Parts: sequence; structure tokens; C-alpha cells
Amino acid sequence: MKTMGLTSLYLVTPKQFPDAEADTRATGAVDLLQQATVVASLAEALHGVTHAVALSARRRDLGPELEAPRQAASRLLAEAAEGEVALVFGNESTGLSNEEIQLCRAAVTIPTNPDFSSLNLCAAVHVLCYECRMAAYTASEVNQAAKTLVTPFSSPAATHDEVEGLLGHMSEIMIKTGFLNPEQPGRLLPKLRRLFSRARLEKDEVNILRGIFAATQENTRHAK
Repeated sequence: MKTMGLTSLYLVTPKQFPDAEADTRATGAVDLLQQATVVASLAEALHGVTHAVALSARRRDLGPELEAPRQAASRLLAEAAEGEVALVFGNESTGLSNEEIQLCRAAVTIPTNPDFSSLNLCAAVHVLCYECRMAAYTASEVNQAAKTLVTPFSSPAATHDEVEGLLGHMSEIMIKTGFLNPEQPGRLLPKLRRLFSRARLEKDEVNILRGIFAATQENTRHAK
């Protein structure tokens, strides 16, 4: 991280922290460990983040489409002009679960040799940090191009927790109307998450949708 210019580290339920062995291995970069933020869940780590990219070694049935590292890094840098962004990695043995992947807006896979695809976590992290570093060299061009796509009525990108709040509001209405059975939700919620990821919702758009849902709930109560 430090070699490639990244400084903000979040650890989700680490097995042991602080850790003397980690300090020893982090030669010259112990300050990053000392400044690390420990959280209880990935959702907590993504609080306030507008774009999160998850590392996945394989395509999942549900979740964001996989991108190549260079493509994902360029988009990540462009999104960083509007809000906080994150690279999300699982642990060495099991990686990220499907549920964790679905909390992210995008996913990336490193195109290794299919006959020998083994890549340890440290190497994978460094590959993606390097791609972010390289993308930063053209960040000004990327940000300029992104600005030309902004309409006069655009608003800042919605954060992870704002989109999750919208999904929760929708779930409440779908359960109340009988559209969603909470005992057998199937793939409805993951598909909605994927839809929201593709749409790249803005704050105003989330507020509009939640306003429509709230008005619908209020009118339904009056109708009774």
C-alpha cells in the first residue's frame, strides 16, 4: 500500500490486532498499521463509500460483472473525484463471500494463467495497488472526461449506506405488499443490488425514490 501511495486501511474482524508479527513484516510501513481502522463488518467499513471494487478469482452467479484490473482502476480513480472509494479483499484462504461481493459496486479479477492461477493475497493486493498508481498518472484526463459527462441536474453519487437504505425501504414495501416473502427471498435482493450498481445512483435519485415510497406508504395507510 505505502509503496503505491495508498494510506487508508480498514480491517474487518481481524483474527489478532495489533500483532507483533505484522509490525515486523511491515518494515518501514508500521504507521499504516497503527492508523488502521478495525470494524466489525464489511458494511461498516464501506460506510460513506461511493464506489467499492471487490477482488474475485471467479465469476459469481450474482453480483457485479467482473472487470480487468486496468479497467477497474481507471474507473476507481474517476469515481474518487466525487467521493471515497475502496478496494475490498477477502482473506488468504476463502476470499470474499457472495454476500460480501454483492455489497460492492464492481468486481475485478486478475487474468492469470488458467493452468496455474494460484496468486496469494499479498501479490493480488500489490497488482491492484499498482494499477491504481498507474491510473493516477492519467487521473487528470480521466476526471476531465468524467466532468464532461455530468449533466446540469446531476448530484453527488449515493454512498453505500444510502443505497442500502433505499434497498431496505424497498424491502419493507415489498414484504408489506406480499411481493417479497422474507422466508424465501430467492435472488430478488441481489438482483436489485446489481441493478443499482449498474445505475450508479446519485443522492438526489435515492431521495426521489425514497420519497415516492414514503408517499405510497402514507397514501396506503389513509386508504385503509
